[in-house]
Amino acid sequence: MEHGPEGDDVAPAVPHARRRLGTAEGADLLAGWVRGRVDEIAEGATAAIWDQVEVYSSFEDRTLRSEVQSHCRQVFGAFLSSVEDRRDPTRGDFPWTGRHAMRRVDLGVALPDFMKAFRIGQIQLWDGILDGVAHHPETKDAALTIVGQVMRTIEVGSTAAAEAYLEAQQFQLADSARLARDLLDDLLEGRPPTVQPRVQMLADVGIAEDSPLVVVAGSFTVNAEKSADRASQAMLRSALNNPGRGLVVVRHDEVVAVMPVDPTGEERTLARIRAGVASLSGRGVFPSVGVSSVRHGFLDVPEAYEEARLARRSLRGRAGVQSLSTMSTLDYLVQTHDRTARRLVRPEVRAFVQEDLASGGTFVETLRQYVACDLNAKLAAMALHVHANTVYYRLERIAERTGCDVRRVEELIDLLLAVSLVSGSSD
Repeated sequence: MEHGPEGDDVAPAVPHARRRLGTAEGADLLAGWVRGRVDEIAEGATAAIWDQVEVYSSFEDRTLRSEVQSHCRQVFGAFLSSVEDRRDPTRGDFPWTGRHAMRRVDLGVALPDFMKAFRIGQIQLWDGILDGVAHHPETKDAALTIVGQVMRTIEVGSTAAAEAYLEAQQFQLADSARLARDLLDDLLEGRPPTVQPRVQMLADVGIAEDSPLVVVAGSFTVNAEKSADRASQAMLRSALNNPGRGLVVVRHDEVVAVMPVDPTGEERTLARIRAGVASLSGRGVFPSVGVSSVRHGFLDVPEAYEEARLARRSLRGRAGVQSLSTMSTLDYLVQTHDRTARRLVRPEVRAFVQEDLASGGTFVETLRQYVACDLNAKLAAMALHVHANTVYYRLERIAERTGCDVRRVEELIDLLLAVSLVSGSSD
């Protein structure tokens, strides 16, 4: 029996174990793995976003899904470039984020939903990297390094996304404010809006050609010590604003609103306006606000605006809300007076009113209470917290100073109108 040469017996062959790769080499291998499957990972990320962020699945816009998938590919590409270039990602790696943010703002996607979608995309990217490690176990050490790169991509990318979103939101708000001002100018000029964005805004805020509405005009008394600033106007605008129910604009030195009347009636609308204005007092803001009568359709806005301003003037600088529909006929006539009407006031009446107002207005207030109490001096005395004889004395003094008999209705009305004209005059 023949034997082979000594040493010819060889042990069975053992498969060579895969050699462990260096960090840089392993990172390149994983980056290549992800780059070869970037479309597949982006598609999976988009599907996850649609599944986990409800607002995205609610849109019927078919182009949005492809836009989101494209955004995912771009973010993954920024990550891969930073890995391959051996550097940290920078803000400049995300130049297209602003465009995507503007699109989300236009669609009404809230910032938390936008950021959640961004994070979901990064999770899908990491899952793709883990698949690469499963196929290439020798890259396990490199994966530990790459996870840091993924985190830096999330940090820089999410910061860029949030900044871009807020910038887009501010742009939209500014654009919307310009559109609202232009629309209000159209309405105040009596021009039916014809430009499509303005027509759409008019419909969005519930104002139609035949719908009941009121116009509100609010401003602040400006004195030597303190001027009404933009912050106060912004707070008044916010107090009057009712999203989807009217147009509110800061215009020059006043806040103007065109509001649909509540279906339950004018009282409900006035109550909401009064509540909004009253809420500002706790913040140290005290506007004078006038409200027009109910008008039907936006073609009546010019006249309604003049009514609102007239109602506001009747407050004579006092804070509060005055509706034209709650003004007395006398108040209305006083506010619509002209210079000729003021000149018709007899000199002795003018002198009496001016002197009394300068010393506190005791006689003027007594006269008004006397009329308010249906010429009952005793009731007027109760309202004024004085003795009835005091009211009689004051009425006699008024008659002596003005030459008017306060017991005659005709002369009393003429005197009361004269008092209102002089006390409300700026001359």
